[in-house]
Order: sequence, then structure tokens, then C-alpha cells
Amino acid sequence: MDPVIETSGLTRQFGPIRAVDGLDLAVGAGEMFALVGPDGAGKTTTIRMLCGILKPTAGSVRVLGRDLVNEAALIKNDIGYLSQRFSLYGDLTVDENIEFFAEIHKVRDYKKRRGELLDFTRLAPFRTRLAERLSGGMRQKLALACTLIHTPRLLLLDEPTTGVDPVSRRDFWKILSSLLRTGITIFMSTPYLDEAERCSRVGLMNNGRLLAADTPQAVKRLMKGEVVEVICGEIRRAFDLLRGRPDAGEVQIFGDRLNLVVDNTERDFPAVAARLREAGIEVSDWRKIPPSLENVFISVTRDPKKGERS
Repeated sequence: MDPVIETSGLTRQFGPIRAVDGLDLAVGAGEMFALVGPDGAGKTTTIRMLCGILKPTAGSVRVLGRDLVNEAALIKNDIGYLSQRFSLYGDLTVDENIEFFAEIHKVRDYKKRRGELLDFTRLAPFRTRLAERLSGGMRQKLALACTLIHTPRLLLLDEPTTGVDPVSRRDFWKILSSLLRTGITIFMSTPYLDEAERCSRVGLMNNGRLLAADTPQAVKRLMKGEVVEVICGEIRRAFDLLRGRPDAGEVQIFGDRLNLVVDNTERDFPAVAARLREAGIEVSDWRKIPPSLENVFISVTRDPKKGERS
């Protein structure tokens, strides 16, 4: 079976800035693929090329078996695109917004589909409420319903849960998981690495380049070094003491504990613990833990010559 998305050398230039640089990627049917990276990594530009809004400067892109540049009109109704700033109409009700987008996509008999989507997104009790009076999470669910009204085969989501409260994020992800059971393919960008871990595959992107693309577990095997979780007193002082030391790489605070990266736990951590004790900071517990995607991303984007991220 052909990939739903296939790019080769996909590049987009804005003047002197190469926002996407030679992207080679294939996404199969029924996958949920997450593109992660910092602001300016090229995620939004990639998605805008995949839905035909932006033309590539170079390279090729095929979506649903067709050349997107030359055959966009033939597949536009098979693609659903939810942008970072999806344009709902605040003076229209929930029902009226979905109706409006149904008409844009020339869906004539949309009422049954609208009812299904309202039940699916749990918006049925609010169908007569104006969009401007919805919470942020409810607006995102309405935007998703509008995106799905024409039953697309490919769903492109650009940071769909940014700025949404944690409960609404959880509900949104339940909806996405249910969508996958219908056979739809989902390609999304997200700044939340915990969200990316729920996807079948994840791509790490930085400075317009794709650094890795694989299952979350396979990507984690790219980690350079090991992660140690440390519980100790005076957590902020411990952080300041270890930050920037050559034998303790990336150091982060998570609540009442530190996560630090070392080359080898058995060899390197005793010296780290000794330094803390010398400063009067007692380590009450520590353990080696699996790396998170955030640990991996920092690791693979670090310049080995300078010890800094590229």
C-alpha cells in the first residue's frame, strides 16, 4: 500500500531562511504521526505544504497517492486541516458553524453527520450556544468537528492543544484515539512531548531538518547518556550547583527531584553525589530512569563540540 504522505527533499525557502530543509518522510495509512520541535523548527511550514497552502521551493510531496502540487484539486476534500488559529465565527452557534463548513465543502446532506460529530465531541448539549461563548477546549472540539464534517481521509493538525487546559487536552486526545479506529490518518505537530509519546511514530525537527522519525521507543534509543533521578534537599541550590558541570549534563527540576544526564551512571554519579554532600546537600534517594522524549531531543540537538544545542 502506498504511503498516505510521502515527501522527498521537500524544501521551503523564505528569502534567506530555509524553513524546511530537504524533508524525506513517509506516513502510512491509519498512523498517528507527531512532528515535534521548538518554535521555528519548521513544523507549521511543513503542515501548510502538506495541505497545499504553500508550494515547495524544491522537492516533491505526494498525498493520498497524488502529486500535491499538480493535483491538489483532486484531493482537497480528502484532507482536513486544523490550523493553529482555526477561524470559527463567534456570532454563529455551534450548529451554524458546522453548517457553514459543510457548505464550504459542498456536503449537502450534512445533518446526520453533524449530529454524529456533536455526540462524538460531546458538544450536543451546546449546539445552540454562540461560539464566542465557548471555553477554549470546547472551541477546539468545535474546530475539529468543522474539520471532520466532510469525512476526510487525512487529518492535519497544527498544535491543536496549545493553550488548552489539561482536562480539555485529555478529552481532545480521547477523541483523536477514537478517530484512529475509523481508519483515518492523523499527522500533527505539537510542542508537548508527552503528547508525542502517544503517537505511533514521532519525528524530531529542528532548524528545518528532520533529525529522527520512528516509534517513540526507537527514538529514545538515540539518547546519548543516561538519565538519573535524584531526590535531595535544597533542590534549587542543588540545581545551581550541578548546572554546567562537565560530569552532569542537562539538569532539570521536576517538583521535588532533579533529573540529570550523565555518560555512565555507575561511573559518574558517585562524583556528582559527593559534590552535593560537600556542599551540605544530602541525597536521600536516586535511581536511573528511562529517558523522556524531551531528554532525547535535547541530546540529539546538542552540538558535541560546544556542549550547546545547535
